[in-house]
Amino acid sequence: MTKVAVLGLTGVLLGLMMKELNPGFSVFVSMAACVLIFFYAVNRLSFLSDLMQEIQGAVPVDDACLKILLKMIGVTYLADFTANLCRDAGYSAIAGQVEFFGKISLLTLSFPVLTALMETIDQMLL
Repeated sequence: MTKVAVLGLTGVLLGLMMKELNPGFSVFVSMAACVLIFFYAVNRLSFLSDLMQEIQGAVPVDDACLKILLKMIGVTYLADFTANLCRDAGYSAIAGQVEFFGKISLLTLSFPVLTALMETIDQMLL
């Protein structure tokens, strides 16, 4: 976390300095810092994947449910990341639409899990 904090603060300071010299480049500096932090976070996803495998070994969980959960985590992070970049560049309307599409995507991804849950409840009641 310390590396990410330093990278973020460095990006902010460089962006502020660039804003005074050339405002157009400050957005690119901000985006570059965000992309670097994004790739650093993606490297940490292997830990999450290992944890999911551990849970699957302890509790019988369908592979499809875990894949859907990982996709939902990815959609959530990517939508938030993209919306923040858009807001930082001054495009709040686009950021709002990205967030809206992310929410609709999550709802769409969750339906197979919801269906499986309903089937399980139905079987338990019979």
